[in-house]
Amino acid sequence: MSIRLTRWGHACIRLDRGPDRLVIDPGVFSDLPSALDGVEAVLVTHEHPDHVATEPLVEAVQGGVDVWAPQSVVDVLVEAGAPEDRVHPVRAGETFSAGGFDVAALGEWHAVVHQDVPRIHNVGYLVEGVLHPGDAYVDPAGATVDVLCAPLGAPWLKLGEVVDYVRSIGPGRVVVVHDALLSAIGQGMAIGLLGRLGGAGEPISLDPGDGIDV
Repeated sequence: MSIRLTRWGHACIRLDRGPDRLVIDPGVFSDLPSALDGVEAVLVTHEHPDHVATEPLVEAVQGGVDVWAPQSVVDVLVEAGAPEDRVHPVRAGETFSAGGFDVAALGEWHAVVHQDVPRIHNVGYLVEGVLHPGDAYVDPAGATVDVLCAPLGAPWLKLGEVVDYVRSIGPGRVVVVHDALLSAIGQGMAIGLLGRLGGAGEPISLDPGDGIDV
């Protein structure tokens, strides 16, 4: 059975396969609570609010959703009222099952924004061929990547580095994420360059609620 990948704004994607449901990075720029409707599990890459909207996620956890995230995110969610037994700390190199999907945690640190900005933990996730790196260029260590969720615009990001990252991964397809800070013109220019130079075909840009079969 194929996986349906749906984008719900900025860095948030959802994976559905029959009864299996999983969301990655439901942040404040995401279409919430739509993205979390009926899900069983959530993965969070790091603590920045554009990747984790605390109050909606705590409400979802109180309703029975399980969350996997770096320890710093776990601490914030528990302090905000999430039941401890449903919020699971995760580190690079770990593998686990979430929402019916097999997940591998990759990487450890957020990409450098500036030398004066302290780095925080960032864990990317490889979910049955779908790689969401969060805010870093995480290495899948030779694993096959069918779909790479490639960030398009951020304070830490240089587009040339994204091109090289796509080339290094060699994914079957690229779905662009992390673009809320770009204008429509900027998005178009960045997608065009990534398509010409990345080597993975024309990047797929999804409006909130739109998706592809993986």
